[in-house]
Amino acid sequence: MKRPEGFDKAAQQPDPASAKPRRKRAPTASSAGESADAPVRPTLRRKSPGPKGVSQSASKVTGPTASQESNAASVTTKTAGSPRERNRSRSGKTPPRPEAAAKKQLRRAARDRRRAEKAELRRFTRRARTRKYTLLSVAGLVAVLLGLIAVAVFSPILALRTVVIDGTNRIDPTQIQAAVETQQGTPLALLDFDAIKTELSVFPLIRSYVTEIVPPDTLLVHIVEREPIGSITVNGVFTLVDPAGITIQESAERIPGVPLIDVGGADASSPAFAAVTEVLLSLPTDLRARVETVSATTQDDVSFVLSGVGQGVVWGSASDSARKAALLEALISTRDPDEAGEFDVSAPSNGIFRPN
Repeated sequence: MKRPEGFDKAAQQPDPASAKPRRKRAPTASSAGESADAPVRPTLRRKSPGPKGVSQSASKVTGPTASQESNAASVTTKTAGSPRERNRSRSGKTPPRPEAAAKKQLRRAARDRRRAEKAELRRFTRRARTRKYTLLSVAGLVAVLLGLIAVAVFSPILALRTVVIDGTNRIDPTQIQAAVETQQGTPLALLDFDAIKTELSVFPLIRSYVTEIVPPDTLLVHIVEREPIGSITVNGVFTLVDPAGITIQESAERIPGVPLIDVGGADASSPAFAAVTEVLLSLPTDLRARVETVSATTQDDVSFVLSGVGQGVVWGSASDSARKAALLEALISTRDPDEAGEFDVSAPSNGIFRPN
């Protein structure tokens, strides 16, 4: 039996170059990056089988087709030319990852929270801080004052070096200065005023005194001397006394400028002497300077004699001495100073003059 034609020859194979490639779907934007980076897999093509009984050629591995290479190149070009890639190529820095940005935001939020907490803490503790600052200021001021006091008390810079005496007429100021200078070299705050009082008590003419400290090294002593009121005779000695009966001076002769007091041999502590001194102190200064002698045996019979022609004055008791002194001045102004006589002001409402 004769075989049909065409079975003796091998089946004609199609030309791989002329075969039309199969059309593929274009890659999407999401897979563009992946296709650009991933390698292209080779395509396995098999020859279509020939007729039955014809030998088939072995499968052959072929590379990517021209269309696939063009698609990959276009994807690569598109990916490389994206704005993100251009910015990355320009700045040379890799954009931060989402995790790093989130951590940065968390750090910023924590920093803001700490700042807010500190501000709230300062606001709520403002009164306590003000009280603290006030206490610290007061404590500092007290410390400074204590330091100044310590310097004033113990520092030799404020030690006594100069003593100044004033107010003396009958007393020699050098004697008082020599008595006070025992405190030389002592800090002004530590001066022993009891010792000064003891040193000055030996001067009978000092009625009172006042001390004044003048920093840095001076002590002022203001002296008030005793004012003599008159002189009394004791055993033939004229003794100058003040209103308190303190002896100021003694002399064998009568002391001029002061009246002679006669109290009948009584001492300065007697009521008669007290009445005499009260009367003399009530007289005006110019009138008292004219009194030559004053006498009293009791406190109710005080009388005195004026200088000049020897006009006498009957005073009586020491009561109403101010009215009697004004009445006496009025009577003296109406009489001739050279007219001898006696003024009687024992009754302050009715003064008279008895001529001799």
